[in-house]
Amino acid sequence: MNVTLDKVDNVNGILTISLVKEDYQADYKKDLNEAGRRHPLKGFRPGHVPAKLLEKTYGPEILSRVVDRKVSRELSKYIVDNKLNLLGEPVLDKDTKVDLVNEEEYTFKFHLGFEPEFDVKLDNELTIPYYTILVDDKMVENQDNQYRQRFGSQVAGEEITEDAMVRGSIVELDEEGKAKEGGISNERAVLSPKHFKNDDQKALFVGKKIGDEVIYNPAKAADGSAVEISSLLNIDRKDAENVTADFKFKVDDILVLKPAEHDKDFYDSVLGKDIAADEDDYYAKLREMIAGQLAADSNYRFSLDAKQKIMDLVGDLELPDDILKQFLLARNEKATAEDIDKEYPTVRKDVIWMLIKNKLAAQLDVKVDEEDRKRLARFFAAQQYAQYGMTNVPDDVLDEFAQRLLDDEKHSENINERCFEDKLYAAIKNAVTIDEQKVSVDDFNKLFENK
Repeated sequence: MNVTLDKVDNVNGILTISLVKEDYQADYKKDLNEAGRRHPLKGFRPGHVPAKLLEKTYGPEILSRVVDRKVSRELSKYIVDNKLNLLGEPVLDKDTKVDLVNEEEYTFKFHLGFEPEFDVKLDNELTIPYYTILVDDKMVENQDNQYRQRFGSQVAGEEITEDAMVRGSIVELDEEGKAKEGGISNERAVLSPKHFKNDDQKALFVGKKIGDEVIYNPAKAADGSAVEISSLLNIDRKDAENVTADFKFKVDDILVLKPAEHDKDFYDSVLGKDIAADEDDYYAKLREMIAGQLAADSNYRFSLDAKQKIMDLVGDLELPDDILKQFLLARNEKATAEDIDKEYPTVRKDVIWMLIKNKLAAQLDVKVDEEDRKRLARFFAAQQYAQYGMTNVPDDVLDEFAQRLLDDEKHSENINERCFEDKLYAAIKNAVTIDEQKVSVDDFNKLFENK
């Protein structure tokens, strides 16, 4: 077997694999005999089918399979042995013609795309901005109010507010505004104007007191949601789909949200047990918490600026564009060549950044280990619980949830990628000069305008 590589240019080459009969004959005979043993022809015992009859019956299929296997193995072996860094996948030359019936020597040509050679070295001559968002008093106040609402309690109220829960009786009205005979009614209806989809319907309830009656349209308030209407009226969901009439709601009870008081139980609920001793300590810790949350935004902005600065430093790279386009077309059966051409400029930038990242990772010794993965999975688990107001989840519960994330293939892949990105940008930050700038949240948000 003869294998040669001809470089077309810096990033393209043609790999030629030539086979003569001696290269595949032994494997061909072995597979042919195996077919005779496993699939004997009628009238012959296994292993006793004449060779010519076997060749006539199975020969073309087996020869095709043997040659394909030989070529595939040799192609992979050459790439590995010669440490070729490819982009995309080898593409069989469209002019390659192989006649397995009338010929005994075969030649296959593959187009290969190579990673470009380039240098990138980070040092303190490269300056990248890092924006720290200032935590102002309004942020602290808003966050405090959110926590007081979250950990507040429902108490009896005299007047309906937008976030009140209202209990009462509800009856369907006819076209004249009277209780409909045989219509829908529910003596134990519960609603909350906050969840209405229609502001006009919401306004009908706000300010009403116990004993007041409100005429409104549940279908409009729920924007036609059969689930919400059936729950309010205590009827079957299919019946709820046909509800369009007005109803009269009589207010029997009003429950309003009483925000939590600043006390030890509240501080423990927000921050964790015994983290804050008094109100001053609570506000200080709350400010630190907000700063920590904003750091994720600062880091994200840094990743954008660092990427752009480094890509500008490296400049454009020569890529095997035709092979990459063919690779993308083969991976997406629904796409056309025109679709790929349209998307390719964006894909090309992503490929260049991927090459730069890989080179930087090797240069800065960025590696993801199991502890990194566990730590990030635990962070994600805590975030999931925090979405439901659960900020003090026991360690063993977090660890169990984190392990489930790691055991899930898709989540595990995302965790690996995020770990790598986090460690890479941390390494970049340590390798360059950082221009630290403290900005307000408004000025920070302006950085993303028109981007």
